[in-house]
Amino acid sequence: MSNVLAGSENEKVAAYGWAARDDSGILSPFHFTRRENGDDDITLEILYCGICHTDLHFVRNDLGMSIYPMVPGHEIVGKVTKVGSKVTKFSVGDIAGVGGSVGSCGSCSECGEGFYVYCPKMILTYSARYHDGTVTQGGYSDNLVVDQNFAVLIPKSMPLASTAPLLCAGITVYSPLKYHGLTKPGLHLGVVGLGGLGHVAVKFAKAFGLRVTVISTSPSKKKEALETFGADAFLVSRDQQQLQDAVGTMDAIFDTVSANHSIQPLIGLLKTRGKLILLGGPANPLEVLAMPLLLGRKMIAGSAGGGREEIQEMINFAAKHNITADVEVISMEYVNTALERLEKNDVKYRFVIDVANTI
Repeated sequence: MSNVLAGSENEKVAAYGWAARDDSGILSPFHFTRRENGDDDITLEILYCGICHTDLHFVRNDLGMSIYPMVPGHEIVGKVTKVGSKVTKFSVGDIAGVGGSVGSCGSCSECGEGFYVYCPKMILTYSARYHDGTVTQGGYSDNLVVDQNFAVLIPKSMPLASTAPLLCAGITVYSPLKYHGLTKPGLHLGVVGLGGLGHVAVKFAKAFGLRVTVISTSPSKKKEALETFGADAFLVSRDQQQLQDAVGTMDAIFDTVSANHSIQPLIGLLKTRGKLILLGGPANPLEVLAMPLLLGRKMIAGSAGGGREEIQEMINFAAKHNITADVEVISMEYVNTALERLEKNDVKYRFVIDVANTI
C-alpha cells in the first residue's frame, strides 16, 4: 500500500497502480508518486474505481491526447486518510468520491458558477498536466491526492462499489436532466442504449417521475429494461414500424451510445421543440439533415457532466432514492480482460475494480 516517502522532497506520496505504457492499451503494474498533500488537499485510500468507456478510448489514444504511462480511472471512491490545514469539507475517515476532473483555472465564468468541468483549462483526473506540471494519474491505483473542491462526500450508508460509477455515469445523466428542465413528472424521455450510462439514466429519470422509453438495437434487452429498471416502453431501433409508431412522441432523448451510428431517425421521434442530447462520444462526425430541425424547432445538444455542488446533489438524490449502478466487481488483475469485454459491450452494466482488496 501507499505511504509518504519519509524525508523526501515535498513529502511526495508513493503510489502503486496499473498503467498503460503505449497505445496498445495493455495495463501492467506501475510504481509512481503523487504530489504532496497540500493545504487544500485530501489524500484518499482508494477502495473502488469504476471502468468507464472513456478509459478504453484513452488507454488506446483514440482521441490523440493520451499521456503515457497512464493510470486510468475517474469513478473513484475512497477513504480520507489525510487532510490539509485549510480543508473544511472533509475529515479523516470520511468516504469521498472523485469524478472526471481534479482542477480548473478557478477564475473563469464557468468556474464561478461551479461548472469547472466546462472550464477551458479543466484538468482531467488522469492523462493531463496539473498546475505544478506533473501528469495526473487516475483511480486504478491505491491512493489519490486531490483538492477538496474536486471531491464529494459519499454517505457511508451507500454501497460503495455500485456508487463509484455515479461519479461519472451518474452525473453525466443527472446534470442534463436538471439543466434542460427534464425533471417534471410525466415528460417523455427516450434513452438510446442500455449500457453503463443508459441504465443509470433510466433509474434517475424514473425517480423524477418521467415516462421512459429505452431505444436499443438489441431486442434481448427488453425484459431487463422494463422489468429490472422500470422503463415504460422499449423500442427496437432497427424496426421501422416501431420507429414510425413513435414519431413525434418524445420530449427529449438521451443518446448514450459511443459507437458510430446514425442520429437522424432519433430526431423524428422528438416532439416539436424536442431535444436530442448527446452523452456518448462517437469518433466519427455526425451527419444531420437541417430541415427536420428547422421545421420542428428541434435541438441537438451535448453534456459532459456537472460541478462539485451538482455532483453532491446527485449523490444525495441517489442516496434518497436508492439509486446505484448495476456492477460487476472485478480484481485489478482482471482489468485488461474487462477492457476487452467492455469493447464488446459484454458487461452488465459497469465494471468496478475492488482496488483495496485486490491491488
